[in-house]
Amino acid sequence: MKTQNPHILIIEDNLKFSKLMRMRLENAGYHVKAALDGLQGLNVARSFRPDLILLDVMLPELDGHKISRLLKRDRRFNQIPIIMLTSRDLQKDKDLANSAGVEDYIAKTENFNHILNKIKYALENKPVFVN
Repeated sequence: MKTQNPHILIIEDNLKFSKLMRMRLENAGYHVKAALDGLQGLNVARSFRPDLILLDVMLPELDGHKISRLLKRDRRFNQIPIIMLTSRDLQKDKDLANSAGVEDYIAKTENFNHILNKIKYALENKPVFVN
């Protein structure tokens, strides 16, 4: 398990928001990769094996719920915490995220320190799987 300078994957189709999050996370000491659509994000997650994924709901190619279900059903990747970071605040999206195995659901409008605290919590409480 990686403990220093965790790797975070941002899967977000809003380039401006993705760049802003990347810059803030790198300034906080994280290594960051980003993908702009769901299919690319899924492929990067499988090859990069991040410590945590920040995932939007509405994405081109594959939506965030589908990506989460695919990763959480695969024992090679199901230990990666996924935080939905989205502008959608509908209860049905929260319910879908929960059923897809997402660890947390945060609005993009939240204060960055709140988002950072959620990331830290998810990384500290990440389950350890023995294969």
